[in-house]
Amino acid sequence: MPDMSASASLATTHLVTLAEFDKDKVTPGVLGFIVFAVMAVAVWGLMKSMNRHMGKVDFEETPETETNSSRKGASGGGTAQPSKG
Repeated sequence: MPDMSASASLATTHLVTLAEFDKDKVTPGVLGFIVFAVMAVAVWGLMKSMNRHMGKVDFEETPETETNSSRKGASGGGTAQPSKG
């Protein structure tokens, strides 16, 4: 069997290079976190408000009367009109 210590040392070498701090690297930092957190809270508030407003909406349709159905052409007695365009 091959020696596993060589692959383990290679893995730790890669981890050490990831842990090094580079001053030229741009990171979002604290300001980026604060902006992201404020946006997350804003989206949460908007979703909560939307759910509250959607709860107030009445989705039941009113039954059609006989005069409404004849106006819509349900009985087939409507007249065709040309479209403007």
